[in-house]
Amino acid sequence: MSTALAVHHGSFGRVALYNLNRPMTLHAHREGHLIFHVQGPPGAIQIDEINYPLVPGQGVAISPWQPHNYICTHPNEPSLYLTLYITPFWFLQASRHASASLRFGRNPIEVTETIRRLIFQVSAALLEDADDDFISGYLYSLTQECFDQSWQWVADGASFTSCAPPVRDFRVRNAIKLMRERVNERVVLDKIARGAGISRPHFYKLFRQQVGIPPNMYLNTLRMESAIDRLISGPDPVTDIGLDLGFSSQASFTRFFIANVGIPPSDYRRIAHLAEVA
Repeated sequence: MSTALAVHHGSFGRVALYNLNRPMTLHAHREGHLIFHVQGPPGAIQIDEINYPLVPGQGVAISPWQPHNYICTHPNEPSLYLTLYITPFWFLQASRHASASLRFGRNPIEVTETIRRLIFQVSAALLEDADDDFISGYLYSLTQECFDQSWQWVADGASFTSCAPPVRDFRVRNAIKLMRERVNERVVLDKIARGAGISRPHFYKLFRQQVGIPPNMYLNTLRMESAIDRLISGPDPVTDIGLDLGFSSQASFTRFFIANVGIPPSDYRRIAHLAEVA
C-alpha cells in the first residue's frame, strides 16, 4: 500500500515524501507541482498524453491547473518521491520576479548537482521535523532552480513574467463562484451550469476553453483542498468529512482521496504537520 513518510504544510503550500505503488487518477492542482525520484524503481508522470520518466537524474515540473496522473511501473515495490505543491503567490513574493502563475516553461527537469543537493536537504529536513524557516528556505531555492531551468531552453526565456490569463467570461466566473460556495454540498454540475445560465454541453466546452480543464476536475480539486484542510486543521471524523463533501460513504471518499493524493485520508492526517503561524 502507498504510504507517506512525511507531509509538511506551511505558507509555501505543502511538501511530502510519498512511497507510491499504485497509479493515480487524472487530476490537477492550483499550485506549482514538482516531483523528484528519491529511491526505488522508476515511475512516470503523464501530461497531455506524454509520459515523463521519474528516475534518478530526472524530475517533472507541472504548472498550476495542468492535468496529470502518476503511472506506477512496479506495483510490487514502492518508489519514494519528494513532491512539492508550491503556492504561486508565496513564490512570487519570495522571488520578486517570477510568474504569479508559477507556470513552468517545460515539464522535464534535469536533476543537476545543485538540485540533487536541495532534494536531499528538503528530504532530510522533513524527516528530521526541522524548523519551518529551514524548510521554506530549501523549498524556495529548489523551486527557483527548477523554474529558471524550465525556461532556459524556451523561446520566452527565464524573463517570462506574465500571469495566467484571467477567466473573462462572466458565466464561467459565476460557475466557479458557485462551485466554491457549494463545495461542501452534494453538487451536481448540471445545477451549476443552470445557475450560471449555460446549457450543460456549452458549459463544459466554455469552461475548458476559459480555465484549461473540465469543470468536474476543477470541482474535484476544490473538494480535495477542502478535505486536506479539514484533515489537518480539525478533529472531524473522516466519515463526516467525506459525507460533507458529497460522498455517499467513507469508502467512496477514501477511494477518491487515494486516487488523487496517493494515500488514505486517515494516514494523511496521522503524518501531516502544520507549520505554526508566527
